[in-house]
Amino acid sequence: MIQDKETTSEHYKNLKEILGRKYVTENLESSFDFIHLAQKGINANIIKNFRTYFNLSRDITAEMLNISKPTLYRWIKSNKNLDKNYSIKLFEIADLFLYGIKVFESKENFFKWLNLPNTALGGMEPIELIEVPGGVSKVRDVIGRIEHGVYS
Repeated sequence: MIQDKETTSEHYKNLKEILGRKYVTENLESSFDFIHLAQKGINANIIKNFRTYFNLSRDITAEMLNISKPTLYRWIKSNKNLDKNYSIKLFEIADLFLYGIKVFESKENFFKWLNLPNTALGGMEPIELIEVPGGVSKVRDVIGRIEHGVYS
């Protein structure tokens, strides 16, 4: 996906707002910034902001991060910093969701699509792949094909 600099900057600005300026204190200019921020440690309360913005249940969020619901609850309650891999995963999912909402032109349309079996994904629902290593990029690829009018 090729975007102009202004569109990309706006996308990452929105991502920072969604996840919370309090927790994402540095600028986001590319997906590589996710890694740099995650290495420093991101407060688990970022998950609350993510859940609230995308109107996700604790169950769905825990599934996407591949952790138990009680673990998710404890992390937020204890105000701990997330492990690097969980931080990156959360950034990637939020980034994917913003991209999907842009392509499908609404949260409602995108979340409907996430829960429908997709032939391009081996008949799986896109939401099922998000928790699997490499799943976010597979879902992103299909959304990219949809954006460019390639049958998916």
